[in-house]
Amino acid sequence: MSDTPMGADERPVEVVELRVHGVSGAGAEQVLDRPNVRQVAGDRSGGFYRPRAGYPDTTGPGGVLLEAYLWRDLPAGKAVRTLSLVFLLPFMLGNMAIWMHPPGAGLAAVTVKALCRLLALTLTSVYVIAVAGVTLDLIAWKCMGSPQCLTGRNWLSWLGGRPAGLRLAVLALFPIAAVALVWRLSSRPGWTYSTFRGPATVSGEHQLTAVGQWDAAPLVSRLRAIHVAAAFATLDAVLLVARSAGGRASVVTAVLLGLTAAVLAACVVLVCAHPLLDRTTPAPGVERNLRLLRTTACLLTGAVVVVVAAEPGPWAAGTGLPGYGEIVTLLFATQTVLLVVLGAAVLWARPRLPGGSRLRALGAPVIDAVAAGLAVAYSAELVYRVADLLDRSAPTSARLATSPPLAYKWAIFGFFLAVTVAAAAGVVVALASRPARRRAAAGIVARDHPDAPAEAAERLRQTEKVIARARFTERVTPLVLTYAALAGLGLATSTLGLARWYPGDVIDRWAPIPADLVNFGIGLGSYVIAAAILGLVLGGLFAYRTPEFRRYVGVLWDLGTFWPRAAHPFAPPCYAERAVPELSRRISYLTGQGQSVLLAGHSHGSVLLAATVLQLPPEVCARVALLTSGSPLSRLYAHWFPAYVHADVLDEIGRRIGWRWINLWRDTDSIGGWVFSPHRPGDPPAVGGPAGAVDRRLRDPRDVVAPPSDTVPPPIVRHLPGASDPRHNEAVRELADRLRATGPRPPAG
Repeated sequence: MSDTPMGADERPVEVVELRVHGVSGAGAEQVLDRPNVRQVAGDRSGGFYRPRAGYPDTTGPGGVLLEAYLWRDLPAGKAVRTLSLVFLLPFMLGNMAIWMHPPGAGLAAVTVKALCRLLALTLTSVYVIAVAGVTLDLIAWKCMGSPQCLTGRNWLSWLGGRPAGLRLAVLALFPIAAVALVWRLSSRPGWTYSTFRGPATVSGEHQLTAVGQWDAAPLVSRLRAIHVAAAFATLDAVLLVARSAGGRASVVTAVLLGLTAAVLAACVVLVCAHPLLDRTTPAPGVERNLRLLRTTACLLTGAVVVVVAAEPGPWAAGTGLPGYGEIVTLLFATQTVLLVVLGAAVLWARPRLPGGSRLRALGAPVIDAVAAGLAVAYSAELVYRVADLLDRSAPTSARLATSPPLAYKWAIFGFFLAVTVAAAAGVVVALASRPARRRAAAGIVARDHPDAPAEAAERLRQTEKVIARARFTERVTPLVLTYAALAGLGLATSTLGLARWYPGDVIDRWAPIPADLVNFGIGLGSYVIAAAILGLVLGGLFAYRTPEFRRYVGVLWDLGTFWPRAAHPFAPPCYAERAVPELSRRISYLTGQGQSVLLAGHSHGSVLLAATVLQLPPEVCARVALLTSGSPLSRLYAHWFPAYVHADVLDEIGRRIGWRWINLWRDTDSIGGWVFSPHRPGDPPAVGGPAGAVDRRLRDPRDVVAPPSDTVPPPIVRHLPGASDPRHNEAVRELADRLRATGPRPPAG
């Protein structure tokens, strides 16, 4: 599509207000606040819209020409986003952790990146191990080998009584299909990077410029080849270790086991080889070798399945698949060691963090611990739910004989303990901080509405509650740290399963807690995990009917998918890889036509615009202004991604656009906030120079009594966009005038 040219007798509108919505944004009509719109560029996933010509009121405040960029469908559709948020959440968190490393370069930064990628690799193995636990250990080995379990189950009895190798070989097709599924989902076509990258894109000195600056498809392809090879090698290890148990390995089995170990070792080495993986230039040799590794792993899996099914000889006796419990425990122990080393590496690099809270540097190990804890909890719950289904009518002795490995029981206990303690800590922190938050909120309300009449007392109390609740965001970090520490401890305790120690027996021996109470907690923890998964699914689906809940679901999703896939290739795709270069190209086009562009970003839209400004050439930045509202740049991104968003980056953004930047924030907003200075009208800014004039606090609500033209007082806006707010319109007029004052620019000829 193309813009309709204006007639020669029309006065040209030299300033375009380009609005970029936030998480789970509304349609173009709502973003533009106009009933009739048309698309002028882009497609259904990411498009640019303007008010339709021929209708009244097609311009905005100060005569600006309105335009909106809609990117809400770039991350995924509603149902796909919800299901991905639930089942790909560990992968997404594992990928996000690599972007949370402390600032600086050198050996510490390289070590942190390598450890994050190794932990991401273990998440893939956990996924395969869980599926193998259900299909190979519970069904093929235990249930199909038990006449009591096969009774009344025709869908399983067709393999009952068959040799163990044949049962395992047939059921191994399900883990293979599970790997193929995530392989296919992670390689969906999507879009071609070169299509959206404009010629105006330039490099910057700050790392935030990397988002949308380079084509991440080659890196994802390389990581995908490694993870697929590791996934198939993990499955091979489960089958071959079981076949080799009790010294029953043949020469062929021993050779295959050695090849499997070699593939896993190659994956570990390659995932840490940053120069090979991160290079942006074509590397035919690297790509060819990685494809060879993946193909070798696939062929090796086929050979393992054939050998397991056809090789004669007895299998080792046991109630569970031989060696499976040890592999699960070894994997969990490996994750524990990697988390400890990652924490040490981050602490080593943390002195390079410039100012701010020292907790900001711990984002990588904290989020990786959460990702690993969730992956293990998902896996344990899957295995235990299936075991419970298969053993529903068995006596207690039979249940004990066919129960999953103890490592999963310890994992469920660790998850239950982490959730319980973190929830209790959250209640304590909320109650302990409530008086201080309420006092601060009362002071804010008293300053905002000093002359409120007596009948507005209830409205004042409601405003105080909203402000106090919004200020709880700063107290979430200790709770996340608590949960992450306990999740890591839960992984460490899973190694006790090797000694055949049950959680109830161990805790009963060393703490005054009855074993029955511990076992009850484990059972309850299993149901808590199931309820959490179900709640995420249902909550995500119904979130689109509840705007307040939708914002929190959208924040988590869009925060995770903003960053390119640099650690885990099975994580959801990054929408910024298209949105940032697409915005850059559109802005360059508009300024090339002699127009100035006022970028208006709400919530995560402000983050997209910040990354975009860093990529615009100087001649384009000279015709650009920035209006942000509800921005999480300082409140969330600078806190959790200190290497990419910090004071120097924000100063660079301001300098590039000549400090034509206004940031609107409210005390009632629990997500966005100030960028440079939290000062209020009339107070001196906390920073000097032009940065001190960027932030402008908006009183919310505007009043606590109904105006003469209405019957109810103005609403409490909180994090909602405020394009219809008169103060927002005043900021648009001011920035538009400042753009016009820069002087006209002839169109590119």
